[in-house]
Amino acid sequence: MGKRRNKAGKRRNFHGTTLLISTSMVLILLGMVVLTVFTARNLSAYAKENLTLTMILLPETSSQEAQQLCAQVKRLPYITNINYISKDKSLAEGTKELGADPTEFIGGENPFTASIDLQLRAEYANNDSIRWISKRLKQYKNVADVDYRKELVESVNKTLQQISLVLLVLAALLTVVSFSLINNTIRLSIYSRRFSIHTMKLVGASWGFIRRPFIRKAVAQGLLSAMVAMIVLGCGIYALYYWEPDMIKFIDRKVLAFTAGAVLVAGVLITTLCAEFSVNKFLRMKAGDLYKI
Repeated sequence: MGKRRNKAGKRRNFHGTTLLISTSMVLILLGMVVLTVFTARNLSAYAKENLTLTMILLPETSSQEAQQLCAQVKRLPYITNINYISKDKSLAEGTKELGADPTEFIGGENPFTASIDLQLRAEYANNDSIRWISKRLKQYKNVADVDYRKELVESVNKTLQQISLVLLVLAALLTVVSFSLINNTIRLSIYSRRFSIHTMKLVGASWGFIRRPFIRKAVAQGLLSAMVAMIVLGCGIYALYYWEPDMIKFIDRKVLAFTAGAVLVAGVLITTLCAEFSVNKFLRMKAGDLYKI
């Protein structure tokens, strides 16, 4: 009798360990997808906000007029950053790039004009908005033209849309696969106790009373698996920070909080639902059917 109990206990411990490992692995993959989605979102905003529009000023624009224009443009709601480049600074940069002073060949006159570099908010960094913004900026006094790399804007937006679509499809597929894997694992662990479930039914126990210990165990299993997954993901993120410190710009506290929350909720929700579905399946079965599975 004692040997049977020991074997049953070992079998349950094995099923519990298997469920913990499989659920943790699924949650790690799910956490990686969530982390990638939010990191890609931050990367998208960073790329868009670093696209530069250049306001080219008229040659006769004075430094005072340029500063006044900078103050006016800075107040626009879609501008995040502004950088004034004077004629002298443009000349210094041009001389450095050319390796020679161009004023020596044109009678000492500075051929460069002053300009203002602008960065936009991420939601305005698309060609339709930029065209509208460019028309408005050209209406300011002393603005000769507004220049930006149209092909770069199109390329960035197209690439980010493709990445977002791939991640969305991957997240949907992984959710379905994770539910199936965890459901099968939990069903196997409950399968060994199908006769105990039927015995409790025979003595008059309600379905809710029978389900309760399985649900509590599933919640505990989900919490434990989520903790294991978060520890593994945390170690991976730390290694990523160590390898590439600039990633802290994209994987911030908000991203970490969303990822941890998603893993925790997914772990508890999936294991609870799977346990309820599996227990209900055996509760509906008749005694004769228990021997056929």
